[in-house]
Amino acid sequence: MGCFFSVPSKIKAESPPRNGLNSKDGSKEENDLSCLSSKVSSSAMLLTPQSEDEILQASNLKNFTFNELRTATRNFRPDSMVGEGGFGCVFKGWIDEHTLAPTKPGTGMVIAVKRLNQESNQGHIEWLTEINYLGQLSHPNLVKLIGYSLEDDHRILVYEFVAKGSLDNHLFRRGSYFQPLSWNIRMKVALDAAKGLAFLHSDEVDVIYRDFKTSNILLDSNYNAKLSDFGLAKNGPEGDKSHVSTRVMGTYGYAAPEYIATGHLTKKSDIYSFGVVLLELMSGKRALDDNRPSGEHSLVEWAKPLLTNKHKISQVMDARIEGQYSKREAKRIAHLAIQCLSTEQKLRPNINEVVRLLEHLHDSKDTSSSSNATPNPSLSPSPLRS
Repeated sequence: MGCFFSVPSKIKAESPPRNGLNSKDGSKEENDLSCLSSKVSSSAMLLTPQSEDEILQASNLKNFTFNELRTATRNFRPDSMVGEGGFGCVFKGWIDEHTLAPTKPGTGMVIAVKRLNQESNQGHIEWLTEINYLGQLSHPNLVKLIGYSLEDDHRILVYEFVAKGSLDNHLFRRGSYFQPLSWNIRMKVALDAAKGLAFLHSDEVDVIYRDFKTSNILLDSNYNAKLSDFGLAKNGPEGDKSHVSTRVMGTYGYAAPEYIATGHLTKKSDIYSFGVVLLELMSGKRALDDNRPSGEHSLVEWAKPLLTNKHKISQVMDARIEGQYSKREAKRIAHLAIQCLSTEQKLRPNINEVVRLLEHLHDSKDTSSSSNATPNPSLSPSPLRS
């Protein structure tokens, strides 16, 4: 059984009280509750929330009763639980795919039911934000939100069940269930995730994800990647503003340095986080890990100097996938990672450029493997621009 939600082991990090960066999922306090970009179609527009009911009425989602979800999950039985985080627990359940009524286990459509911990004062605004965004957006590389439940103190979100669980589990968990992802699958996941970000960053949607990391990338039965957990999402800057000013929120190891320093959030902040995940895909190592030798605790700080030297790129690559990629592929992905992780945000590519490079890499690999022909240097993508 794959799990829908997982929490990566994080490194404890001290921060001032006003700093919202956290080392555990669910420890998020501030979110954006304003409407989506006015360029989204009128059927998907969200109201600026005046109350909980107003937000929920604006969402095109199923309003489940608590009893319906209790039945669907077999009374939230422990053996139905597939994950746990700061938000609460996630349970596997079953509903009829047409009526959305609860069904017997093993029949109908499988769902993931995320239940807010009633004893936690965290997560309520995040719960509302999830509905505000994910309830209105639809894309193959975003997890589908089916509905919610709000009764008394019960706050629940209902998603499609994503069979193979999180990328975090597949990259970092050791055991017979989780086999090392192949290089081809890792690059497919990178491309899928980039396409999800490209949709969010588009002019029509104009959303900054703000929490791009391996535990928020879910894999279905065909290893298609879907972004999940939109509790920290923010609308892009309005008018001629270059950034959104906000409290610093997110997860240590993934947040862009200029965002941590200033609270200025841009789409290039997501690009930096994408670069971190790309490094994790290449290396099979977590962004932060105190168990690694001195000087290697931070993956970015350790890997960036090695990636700038073509003779040392192999030192970064995951030994479990050795021989599955060419030196040329490794060089291109290393170059992309370095650009995404630039300390100067203007030097980072935009997400559409990232998608194009990953697509080119995928297409050229397909062509090469089908014809065994030497790739034409003239087909190499032009250098990325900021």
